[in-house]
Amino acid sequence: MIFTRKKGLRGEITVPGDKSISHRAVMFGSLAQGTTSIRGFLKGADCLSTIGCFRQMGISIEEKDDTIFVSGKGLHGLHAPADILDVGNSGTTTRLMSGILAGQYFTTTLSGDVS
Repeated sequence: MIFTRKKGLRGEITVPGDKSISHRAVMFGSLAQGTTSIRGFLKGADCLSTIGCFRQMGISIEEKDDTIFVSGKGLHGLHAPADILDVGNSGTTTRLMSGILAGQYFTTTLSGDVS
């Protein structure tokens, strides 16, 4: 084997979506005023539970190509959901939503299979 020294490295990598960041991106986008674009969103069940909860509270969340668009309504722009918010099996959704909901002007219930 012969090894030679090279100067620099060129290339491109794509980092896979991250669950923790994906949850928070949707939450911050929902509480922001205006449209947030999220690329690299991890489409796992837990993150989709977060999207479902915010949709139930009146936030428009659309997917086009590889980008999620969240139309935020500001810190107090969420609306009381017509039904219980289903967090699925997502502990992260449960914990983070609890803090967000504590500051809202309505009461709701979280439910799921979180153990």
